[in-house]
Parts: sequence; structure tokens; C-alpha cells
Amino acid sequence: MIVLLGVLVVVVGFATKRNALLVVGVAGIVTGLLGGLSPREVLAAFGSGFASSRAVTIFAITLPVIGLLERYGLQEQARRLIARFAKLTTGRFLALYLGMRQIGAAVGLTHVFGHAQTVRPLAVPMAEGAAERKHGRLTEKSREKIRSFSASADNVGLFFGEDVFLAVGSILLITSFVNTTYNTHLEPLHLALWAIPTALCALAVHGWRLLRLDRHLERELVAANIEPVAVEGAAK
Repeated sequence: MIVLLGVLVVVVGFATKRNALLVVGVAGIVTGLLGGLSPREVLAAFGSGFASSRAVTIFAITLPVIGLLERYGLQEQARRLIARFAKLTTGRFLALYLGMRQIGAAVGLTHVFGHAQTVRPLAVPMAEGAAERKHGRLTEKSREKIRSFSASADNVGLFFGEDVFLAVGSILLITSFVNTTYNTHLEPLHLALWAIPTALCALAVHGWRLLRLDRHLERELVAANIEPVAVEGAAK
């Protein structure tokens, strides 16, 4: 019974808003020691657990890799790349990203794009670079608006695109729940087909909002009376 004090550590830790990793680690140590394990055996149990589930924690490699790429000029290269396409405005670029994100999710490639690996290191610098090429120096409010619309393009594309893919977890969960609860026979393909019109409507509505972003930025920057500055690649 005293071994369950580890659960109390978790409850107290989360109730006092401590670091989640620290709370779980301390709870594991307390539980192990109260369960009669030696400190060395507790450490060995931690190591075995990490080694057996290292595939689950491989996502943790993403952040340091993205950080290293940004440190060595990933965002600057993204801005230079977008400067080569004179007709690609911020709104058009984000609308294109929305379409690519939705198509990728519709065929099951939900992890190809994403906030950590695409939006922050690539999509946002490209969207800001397109705006700087057209308007010059941006205000902080304009930058925040571009970043929020970049995130929304990823969210909307993923949310409405993945429902078209019949093997996604949400579709299987819905069909399983409906078939079990209402004693019926609903195929995942039926849900996926009905999700197509919704996905097309979402693409049209949010794509239109993204295209209107260029006008909003122009009005905002004119109202802020920002003096244009020369931007590298603008003349190309």
C-alpha cells in the first residue's frame, strides 16, 4: 500500500504546477525505493524503460535539429528563396501551403508538414519575406498576424484533410463507436467520402481568407506609415 505514495507525489506535483518531467521522475524514484529496489536498480529500470520505448521519444530529436538548422541560416535561406518569386505574395503562398497541407493529410501524410518542422522554420520566414519584398519593413503587429495565419493554414489543412483519409485514427474511432453503440454497420469509406465536401469548403473559405491577407497587410502598413526599405532580392 505504501508503494502507492508515488501516485500522491504525482498528484501533489501537478497540483502545485511543477515540471511534468520532474514530477514523473521523482514519483518513479519514490515508488521504486518504497517498493524495495536499490538506487542502482531504480536507475537500471529507468534505463531499460527508455531503451525499450526510444522509438516513441524520437520526436524529441526534431527540436534540436530544427534549432541547429535555424542557427546556421535556415530562415535566411527561406527568405532568399521566396524573394525569387515576384508574384508569390504572402496570401498566395499561404493559400498554396494550405492546399499542400490538406492534400498531404488526405493521403495519410499527416507528419510531413507541421508547426515544429515546417511552419516555424520555413513557412513563417517565407511568408514574412514575401511581405517584406512587397511592403518593406513590417510592424510587430503585422508579423504576429502573418505568423497566426501561417499556423492557421497548417491547422485547417490538417484538420479537414485527415478526415478524408479513411485509415486515420479519428475515422476508425467514430466508426467503431457508432457500430458498437447503435448496433449498425458504418464503413470508414462512407465517412471519408462525406468528408470530401467539407474539406473542399474549408479549403475555399480559408483559402479566400488567406488571399485577403495581402489587403489587410497593405492597409495596416499604410495606416502605420512605415517607411519602405530596400529588401534583398526585391528587384529580382
